[in-house]
Amino acid sequence: MKLTERQRKYLQRLAHDMKPVVQVGNAGLTDGLLAELNSCLTRHELVKVKVRVENRDLRDQTIGELSRITGAEIIQRVGNTVSLFRPRLLDTAITLP
Repeated sequence: MKLTERQRKYLQRLAHDMKPVVQVGNAGLTDGLLAELNSCLTRHELVKVKVRVENRDLRDQTIGELSRITGAEIIQRVGNTVSLFRPRLLDTAITLP
């Protein structure tokens, strides 16, 4: 899904006060972590993830993999925290402008 700049800004405002619901550690992207992230995206559509890995290159690669594997759009990245959005097919909770 390709988001417009207006939609991206709207989602950034929604995500601003959110706390990270999933944390990626040095173990990386495990099956359990991906299952939990998929579950959170299905329930909430918009989630924050904290990526705590060794270096910047690995962090950037991990964030890209999270987006690719879950099919979620990267809304914003600030430091170690990334906001991801994946709309539900039916009964969406977030209505985009």
